[in-house]
Amino acid sequence: MIQFFHVSKRFPGGQLALDDVSFEIARGQFCFLTGASGAGKTTLLRLILRDEVPNSGQIVVNGRNVASIPRGKIPFLRRSIGVVFQDFRLIDRKTVFENVAFLPRLLGHDLTRQKRLAFEALRRVGLAHRMAAFPRELSGGEQQRIAIARALIAEPEIVIADEPTGNLDPDLAREIVRLFLDIHLRGTTVLFATHDRDLIERVGHRVLTLAHGRIVADRQAAGAAPPAPIALPEAAPERPSGEEIPT
Repeated sequence: MIQFFHVSKRFPGGQLALDDVSFEIARGQFCFLTGASGAGKTTLLRLILRDEVPNSGQIVVNGRNVASIPRGKIPFLRRSIGVVFQDFRLIDRKTVFENVAFLPRLLGHDLTRQKRLAFEALRRVGLAHRMAAFPRELSGGEQQRIAIARALIAEPEIVIADEPTGNLDPDLAREIVRLFLDIHLRGTTVLFATHDRDLIERVGHRVLTLAHGRIVADRQAAGAAPPAPIALPEAAPERPSGEEIPT
């Protein structure tokens, strides 16, 4: 699903971000990526998304050599990968519906399909009732759940999360982790970058540790107190009569 073969990345000026990195994440696996600030986590994620290209080595995502994908085909790669950021990246002047439905709108789906896809994605994170709200009306935890819904709307094979709990208090962080565990249980590959070692040890699962651009550990954390996944139902019910969805 995600394979790195002796990947190195050096930025202009000589800064070495990744140094001879090799690993494989199997289809449907949940994997933490951890390390101190500057260890190379964000660079590694950007390489998967083809936001950067390696100086050497090979990256294979869903059987495709990422570096060899023509520029015009990069959007097709990214549609198979849902991305969740620490800072939410919601558009304040847009409603929740408009934020979540961005990709279906970009793909040319009609408004009815946009509404259905957005409603189902939001229902999976428990926020279908907030479709008409604006981001400023939501809590930090709700905004992150909206960002997760946006990442899920195209049913991606892979979900990448870059410090998604970094701006949240511990209770909200556990809630967000439960959502990612639910995503994982549905068969989606999840790569969850975090510097929160306590969170990793509580949850468990595979852990890749970066230090100075190198993989220094690849282990299985036992999970001292793993949160139970939410396990929201897959199918969306009929919308209650009278419920309005923004247009």
